[in-house]
Amino acid sequence: MLYAFGFERVGIAVADLHFRDPDPLPGQETPESGVRVELRLLERGELPGTIYSARPITIGRPLWRVDLLQDADAPPHTFDRTHHHPRFDAWDPGPRVFVEELSRDPLLWLTSKLSDVPALLKESGIPAGEVPEADADALRRAAPEIADTVRRLLARVWSGDLRHDATDGGAEPVTSMRVSWL
Repeated sequence: MLYAFGFERVGIAVADLHFRDPDPLPGQETPESGVRVELRLLERGELPGTIYSARPITIGRPLWRVDLLQDADAPPHTFDRTHHHPRFDAWDPGPRVFVEELSRDPLLWLTSKLSDVPALLKESGIPAGEVPEADADALRRAAPEIADTVRRLLARVWSGDLRHDATDGGAEPVTSMRVSWL
């Protein structure tokens, strides 16, 4: 499932994520499930027809990411693999950064980050002009709604409504898997 919050030049994309790393970090060999949140560049296309036509929208390159992940078989609210990627090299994220506050209360941490976009940009090494001030203000105002969307999506992952098995349909577990829009 994919949710998008769009502003003028940037937006927030939120999706469920089910992942099995083919080269996991020690202690993270089992599949992961949760929700991914990304700050992305947006682009409005030209109207392809009349004034009433649907507008093409591109959700472009990521600027920042947080993964509210945990062992797929762990009880809800474990957040044992929750991390963020403050920096990207084009489309590839930098290493996972684990933060105690993020694992302890992910929605509070996320709301705090989205409420202070200038600090988030500075931490991520993104030039201040990349995100217009109006977008930063709109993102701050939308932070509680975004966090609520994340909370509801996490509940659906934990309930099994959005669960994906780590098998290829047979009895053998897969060694690599990524099911998500993001």
